[in-house]
Amino acid sequence: TKNVAPRYDQITLDKKKMDNNLLQILSPFKDDEGLWIHQNAWFHMGHFESGEKFNHALHDFKKNGLYVMIIDGKFKINGAELSSRDALGIWDTENIEFETITSGRILVLEVPMQLA
Repeated sequence: TKNVAPRYDQITLDKKKMDNNLLQILSPFKDDEGLWIHQNAWFHMGHFESGEKFNHALHDFKKNGLYVMIIDGKFKINGAELSSRDALGIWDTENIEFETITSGRILVLEVPMQLA
């Protein structure tokens, strides 16, 4: 949304909800879990034990892509191995496959890849 009034919001994340789960921390919908913004973007964060496998489906794979940042630990994402502070951009796909090699934390940002 363009030309909206600036706003500020703050939440406290429940770290237990991030255990072996991607917790939504931001979305474009006011009634969703986490904060909301005036953009078609979703942010998720999770802490996973080693050996976990999970998938993440994009909300709008035709327009959006993912930026994945490894906060710490080692993960395999669609076959690519990443370690602490590594990041990866992914687009033109509906679903992303994750596997934890060691326990760690991950941040997943789904953002528009095309102009409206």
